[in-house]
Amino acid sequence: MTPIRYGSHPSQFGELSTPRGPSPSTVVVVIHGGFWHQRYGLELGRPLAADLVAHGVRAFNVEYRRVAGGGGWPATGDDVLAAIDALDADVVTLGHSAGGHLAVWAAARHPRVVGAVAQAGVLDFRQHPRITRRAAELLGGTPEEVPERYAEASPAELLPIGPPLVLVHGEADEDVPVEQSTAFAAASGAELITLPGVGHLDLITPGAPAWETCRDAALRLAG
Repeated sequence: MTPIRYGSHPSQFGELSTPRGPSPSTVVVVIHGGFWHQRYGLELGRPLAADLVAHGVRAFNVEYRRVAGGGGWPATGDDVLAAIDALDADVVTLGHSAGGHLAVWAAARHPRVVGAVAQAGVLDFRQHPRITRRAAELLGGTPEEVPERYAEASPAELLPIGPPLVLVHGEADEDVPVEQSTAFAAASGAELITLPGVGHLDLITPGAPAWETCRDAALRLAG
């Protein structure tokens, strides 16, 4: 594992892991969730990055500035773009929950993102009251107070998005409603995989079939 810094803030770094032997030139960028809050960090992505490497691809597990830790908008989004800039490669972004938001958002914003996998992604900041409350913490206000930030940050307002998108969502998700993915897929044409009986954290549990679905989607996009 090689630490790579992409800025001077303590949260502006990532961990690049490389498999033994040949691997695709494309790197899978792992973006953790936690509703963009400082109390959650890239330790959530380490087991996923390790499993990706075990299956033959390079993985870059990134940290970023979060709410109450120097983040907020646009700093949080800017950090994900800067982390991708630190790699001399095309990337597939893979993100869970709020990380799924950042994975799809980066696909709309960075030219070297060739595909994205959203695991129970937060994709429409105006849909569902709980999502809107959390988004207000990231964006510094409600849709009525800072509409320009919602237009800039919410993936549902950035369509069309060019790179292929795969949305994986458990139908029993207790934190991010599955309708976040089903509605976005209907509007965008993204590939949608819904998993009956699967909850929010199953998607980031190595060894669980739900994680294997996400991993296989990332491997497919990485080539």
